[in-house]
Amino acid sequence: MNERDALRRLAADLPRAGDDAAVVDGTVITTDMLHERTDFPPGTTRYAAGWRAVGASLSDVAAMGAEATAAVAVYADDEFDPDALAEFVAGAVDVCEAVDAEYVGGDLDTHAEFTTATTAIGDVPGADADADTGTRAVTRSGASPGEALCVTGEWGRSAAALRLFDRGTNAAVERANDLFRFTPRVADGRVLAGAATAMMDSSDGLARSLHQLAEASGVGFALDRDAVPVHPAVDDVVGGTDAGSAGGDERFELAAHFGEDFELVCTVPESELDRVRRACPAGLVRVGTVREADHGVTADGEPLPDRGYTHG
Repeated sequence: MNERDALRRLAADLPRAGDDAAVVDGTVITTDMLHERTDFPPGTTRYAAGWRAVGASLSDVAAMGAEATAAVAVYADDEFDPDALAEFVAGAVDVCEAVDAEYVGGDLDTHAEFTTATTAIGDVPGADADADTGTRAVTRSGASPGEALCVTGEWGRSAAALRLFDRGTNAAVERANDLFRFTPRVADGRVLAGAATAMMDSSDGLARSLHQLAEASGVGFALDRDAVPVHPAVDDVVGGTDAGSAGGDERFELAAHFGEDFELVCTVPESELDRVRRACPAGLVRVGTVREADHGVTADGEPLPDRGYTHG
């Protein structure tokens, strides 16, 4: 049973679950676990690991349209190397500072492989109030046909990073670590909080995120492949970039299916689109349209496979 199947089985007993984070009396809370074997390729610095691990939880806070306030982490390894531990904490502190949050500590433990579990909290003033206040948390379940499908930032950076880690040269590994240090889109999430009808982060990839949003909202999506903003690093690790070329197909594969980019995927009413486009600091790009559920999830008119990052 994979992660999504496990979550479906738990849903009946955990009514607050199902979004990127839970909302309790206006407080947003989320937690994540990452392992060396599955999440940190050889060459990943502890600084990048601390940044990325805590950043993953902060990204969930962003997806709810919340202000990030604080984060903690569990750090576990087979031994406590003081330099490695200090680098991890420095990365955690810096990613929190990047989104005006605070890293406030955590726990230490021994484990057979480097593992970290992170928790982030945030605040949405009036999050449990009526949506008309414009200060609500944004869930995955509010999309309606006719709305714009939008994304923040650029896609495929983590896929490009993995290719660079595999190259193993000092320059490639240094660039890969830089790509691993994404900026959680907290500021963009706050802009979108008063406009987006549904939103999530893209840790599982664009394609899988669209299927998850479609299931939660009871809608379909029509994606325009060429509209997806692709990170420049992707072009450095694949061949040709023309849409009809093998390199173009690989480019879309890395941008849409690999996952772990931690951008926001959202639906926005046409009447709000221009305003939020101008206000989102990471950039907001329309990549498609919300359709009726029987349309399914398509890219350029063809079914888009529900394929992306899966735990388990």
